Amino acid sequence: MLNLRDVEDFGATDADADSLLRECFQDHPAYISAKENRKFLILGRKGSGKTAIYKRFLTERDPHEFAYGHSFNDYPWHHHDLQGQTGVPEERRYFHSWKFLILMGLAKILLNNDQSQPWSDQSFDSITALEDFVVDSYGSRDPDIRQLFSPSRELRLKSVLKMPFIEFSGERVRVKELPPHIQEVNRAVQEHVLNSLNPDNSYYICFDQLDLEFVKSNEPYAQRLIGLILAARDLFVAARDMGKKLNVVVFLRDDIYQDLQFEDKNKITRNFMERVQWDKYGSGLTLKGLMESRFSKALGDERTPRVTWEDVFDESKEMPSRQNKYQHICDRTFLRPRDVIQFCNEVLNQYKSSSELGDTQFDNTAVHEARPEYSDYLLSELDDEIAKHVPQYKEYMEVLKEIGSLQFSLVAFEGAWLRRSLNAQVEPIVALSQLFEFSVVGYLKPGGRGGGSEYVWRYRDPRARFNAASEVFRIHPGFKEALDLSRQSA
Repeated sequence: MLNLRDVEDFGATDADADSLLRECFQDHPAYISAKENRKFLILGRKGSGKTAIYKRFLTERDPHEFAYGHSFNDYPWHHHDLQGQTGVPEERRYFHSWKFLILMGLAKILLNNDQSQPWSDQSFDSITALEDFVVDSYGSRDPDIRQLFSPSRELRLKSVLKMPFIEFSGERVRVKELPPHIQEVNRAVQEHVLNSLNPDNSYYICFDQLDLEFVKSNEPYAQRLIGLILAARDLFVAARDMGKKLNVVVFLRDDIYQDLQFEDKNKITRNFMERVQWDKYGSGLTLKGLMESRFSKALGDERTPRVTWEDVFDESKEMPSRQNKYQHICDRTFLRPRDVIQFCNEVLNQYKSSSELGDTQFDNTAVHEARPEYSDYLLSELDDEIAKHVPQYKEYMEVLKEIGSLQFSLVAFEGAWLRRSLNAQVEPIVALSQLFEFSVVGYLKPGGRGGGSEYVWRYRDPRARFNAASEVFRIHPGFKEALDLSRQSA
């Protein structure tokens, strides 16, 4: 095992900057179920590892697997919005525009990457029709996806409409006039695409970063997400019924999905959804296992290729809270990989700056001294996630600061609220419910038949709902240092 002082870090909290991501990737059940075409909807809290799985799909190299990824940092949503259909249920307004986008992504793969084409006589006719359509309409076999819905674009349909069940007046349609005709266009393009898919190959179209512009009050955005989910399900099932291996993998925050309302949601949830979740303990994937893979990569040598948590952290002495260090760290996270990576990086920084040269493991002092920097990180993460949804949240945090303790009563919160003379239009209990949604606070649930009381946290159960009748609350311990809180109750 190498010396801890020679390690720069244990990876980054952002998948795009994480140098250890590829080498330390773990086969999460969500990844496996999508890879094996069993589930297409992958849910998880921000930072749970959805983007890591997305990047794994795009970077894996296999001659019989093809993937195309949609990341919406620069996607022209305003062009997409023009494709909304009228006269249909709201949840299906964007169904066909999403389907067209997915089909064109598949066409790009078939025309530019899949060297097995055409794999049969039937696929020869279909792949030829697709090539004619794409080239005639977009001037290239490999069109820019961002320009698919450009209003000035004109789709030339003669080739793809050579199908017995298609009746269509005219051979051209401008994109700005597409919505009334897009269902018929999709039927023809879908038939050619599915015919062209080689049954010996696997094809993946992946959607990530769908939450970048999400705001709960933005109803059209919710309709767009619902349309994507329904379009993905439709193509996933159609391909499966034809014996083709196609998965349209949608990565979405679980809290956003919980707030979407549409027909067949329960069927999709039960049959096609998998969550990206990490456990503290158990036989499956754990945060400890995640870090041990990173410790092994950063510290392992020929004599000690596998480095365990106990090799790095001195667990012979409990923390003052009578917890081992692993439990102590996990309790200050949202059980997300990025949180535990950040905490371990902060412990490493403290160890290198203050530990004695003879120390070979992280001790209690290093863990304790890492907490303030980690707490500031967690607060910054919260700001990224909550600010656009609850613009006044910083005032709420000031109320928590004034209370000054991790555990508090509703009466204490209401008193601090009134002393700060906050917006009278927002009731204190409403503010607490908003903080609960982002796991800043949890509420005490009295014990029932099963036993004692427990705190309810949204990050542990995305289906949990705020209880307005609660009177006792607790602030997530990861914010303790950033908010300068004590452990006593208020």
